[in-house]
Amino acid sequence: MQDNIMDAPHGMNLVIECNDGSIVIGRFDSSNGFEVIMHDVDLYDPASSGDSQAWVRETATYGVDVKHRDWNVDAHTVKSWTPLGDIEKLV
Repeated sequence: MQDNIMDAPHGMNLVIECNDGSIVIGRFDSSNGFEVIMHDVDLYDPASSGDSQAWVRETATYGVDVKHRDWNVDAHTVKSWTPLGDIEKLV
């Protein structure tokens, strides 16, 4: 898990956890310090009744269920990020 999104590698699928509990999973493009640009994204809404970590593990196992081709995240809302490939898969 990393804190500074500016250190993320271009083109890698990331799991971005935000301060409000939302999670963005998709391909990292870039960040200018103010905004994070992602592609081929799926989102977890903390208001949903599902288990966020189970959702992340399912995505790591089966791939990103793309809901948005492009998505921007305010960089100041990023709590942490992890490469999707580092997430434990379902057995």
